[in-house]
Amino acid sequence: MIKNRITTIPILFFSCLLIAQSTYLAPSVPVIDDYFDTKIVDEYRNLEKLQDPEVVNWMKSQTSYSNSVLSKIPNRDYYMVQRLQLDKRQGYSISNLRITAGDKYFYLKKYGNEKIARAFYREGFSGKEELLYDPVNFSSSFKKDNSETGHDFIINLISPSWDGSKVAISLSEKGKELSEVIVIDVKTKSISSETITNADPSSIAGINWLEDNSGFFYIHYPVIDPLSEHLNKNTQSVLYKIGQDPKKLNDVFSNVNNPELKISEEKYPAILVFNPEDQYYIGMLVDAEDYRKTFIIKKDELLKGKKNWKPLYNKEDKVYFIRLVGEEIIFLSGYNSPNYKLCKTNLKNPDFKNPEVLVPEKKDEVFKSHVITKDGIYYVTVKNGVEAKLYFYNKGTETSIKLPYVSGDINLKTKGKDFSDIWVSCSGWVNQEQRFRYDLQKNTFTLENLVPAVEYPEFKDITVEEITVKSYDGAEVPLSLIYNKNIKRDGTAPVLMQSYGAYGESFYPFFAISYLLLAKQGGVIAVPHIRGGGEKGTNWHIDGQKNKKPNSWKDLIACTEYLITQKYTSSKKIAIWAGSAGGITDGMAMIERPDLFGAVIIESGILNALRNELGGVGKTSVQEFGSVNKLNEFKDLFQMDAYQNIKKGVKFPAVLITTGINDPRVTPWQSTKFMAKLLVNNTSDKPILLKVDYEGGHGGDIPAVQRYSNLSDIFAFAFWQLGHPDYQPKDQPRK
Repeated sequence: MIKNRITTIPILFFSCLLIAQSTYLAPSVPVIDDYFDTKIVDEYRNLEKLQDPEVVNWMKSQTSYSNSVLSKIPNRDYYMVQRLQLDKRQGYSISNLRITAGDKYFYLKKYGNEKIARAFYREGFSGKEELLYDPVNFSSSFKKDNSETGHDFIINLISPSWDGSKVAISLSEKGKELSEVIVIDVKTKSISSETITNADPSSIAGINWLEDNSGFFYIHYPVIDPLSEHLNKNTQSVLYKIGQDPKKLNDVFSNVNNPELKISEEKYPAILVFNPEDQYYIGMLVDAEDYRKTFIIKKDELLKGKKNWKPLYNKEDKVYFIRLVGEEIIFLSGYNSPNYKLCKTNLKNPDFKNPEVLVPEKKDEVFKSHVITKDGIYYVTVKNGVEAKLYFYNKGTETSIKLPYVSGDINLKTKGKDFSDIWVSCSGWVNQEQRFRYDLQKNTFTLENLVPAVEYPEFKDITVEEITVKSYDGAEVPLSLIYNKNIKRDGTAPVLMQSYGAYGESFYPFFAISYLLLAKQGGVIAVPHIRGGGEKGTNWHIDGQKNKKPNSWKDLIACTEYLITQKYTSSKKIAIWAGSAGGITDGMAMIERPDLFGAVIIESGILNALRNELGGVGKTSVQEFGSVNKLNEFKDLFQMDAYQNIKKGVKFPAVLITTGINDPRVTPWQSTKFMAKLLVNNTSDKPILLKVDYEGGHGGDIPAVQRYSNLSDIFAFAFWQLGHPDYQPKDQPRK
């Protein structure tokens, strides 16, 4: 149990923008928490009140100050300008591609000179393209009147019905992620008169259509206020029939509808649908873990209003990435197999701990995904998170398929289990994504790109190096390096190191123009695949959880020291960059080794781990980081809490902290509290900046130019602090 008392300490607070930042200290109303007889002082608990006028004024003053500092950096907008030019060269981009069994293509398309993507449709790969929907025409159901302006809605998900006659479109704005959903008749382009609200299908579970295309399942959020303590809690799987009033919820899977299932408030009860003719629905309790408690119900029973969900498997069964085919489940098993194995079991008598093993675990390759076609099962494995391979399995035989070129990542797409069609998309750090149709009988790949291939001669000298680095305890940490092959190994190159290392997520290679533009300017981009991620299997993930979380930042430190030893760079020439859960790693790396870095950049980071489970989606992260309600886990959380571990009198490197006021995942006060305490305790003359984006959230669901602008600030700040000559203000020292 946590006890607290409030002590008021008045701190001088000014609202005048142009006074030196040192006088812009945050108001402090400390709270002393008692965790298992250990007293912890939280000096800035009051900053959690994001609507308090004094807190609002301080956040806005810091943001204004930061913008004034950043505006003085030469070439501040270099990345944004270059990226927009390259977008125009590309012509257009396509995303969110969905192909129905009837060979109907649905996708989002954005031209280089456009702010946001629109929804398009065509019959087959070579069919005539038709515009389905432009989000500029969307009128929010929350809009007070027709005169209200200032809305920039983006489409964050499209979901066509099985027959392609209808498409559901999810729209969101200002990074909120929570969205509204409309339904469009593909033939007539008419929009259903009803708008679904309180949804977020782009984040969890998507939209899953009924077999007869008359409606779909989605997850409903009872509370959508980003500042409410009830946000992301007690969600419900709802069955919506087109034409009905969406406010009259038909709850079919939730703690309210199914109290006997004892669904805790932080779980997201999702209904999964794999094929229109399936006779069962799968109900999964989604959280931040890969292994989830799952139920099953006969389709006809649920549609008749029955509630007899039955247990299918538990977390302890370690089932991952399931696919339903008739009476069989094809899945990846982590049971006694940290790199996974491909398995099958029967629905009538399922055995997930002793299933039929189709393909056993591989020593150095981690199973990533699989798809099922009429011919058999295609699956992808990855070594060290950066070397992808493609395989085919049928009737006990595994075949390795040679790719058109070596790929860092592979994604597969099919029309369904009753078709042979399969498309393989290959990409890498310096290779544009290429989409191929694979012919199993001929063993050939045919290029079927939806976007034109573009030449980038300015990046011809950029190379990639994949190495491993020994961490403090001997663990081999994969490290990806991207740089101009002509750089001198004399310790002078500026390095931008981006990492994550949490939730078992792998940092797969992708064609990152941002990295290439940095390398073109003489920078080295380093991506350490640290523990906590999934690049080397489930054990790699576990070794970065809870009491083992320090491995994450110690791996980062080891990779930094390696780059210095090998003369790629030198101390103070390295900027580390992370976001979200990666904030733990970068925050603690800075706390532990402030001498090692020239700059630290954290976007929407978890920086106050002791309080993380109390806001955003923090309660789902208990398995990953721990809970303050357990003694040992409280200790784990304290040692990974960058805010609580700031010490007075330390010379910290330059710091840029950003957050979005609409962030539904990591509450903005984690960033602002960290910033407030850092300003008071830092003794260096390096800039410590906070930027609160009042038009953004966790980083996504915003127009491309807004994201480019944010990245421009990050890269300009890094190059300024690392001494890049093109980013040094003439009238201002690097401090």
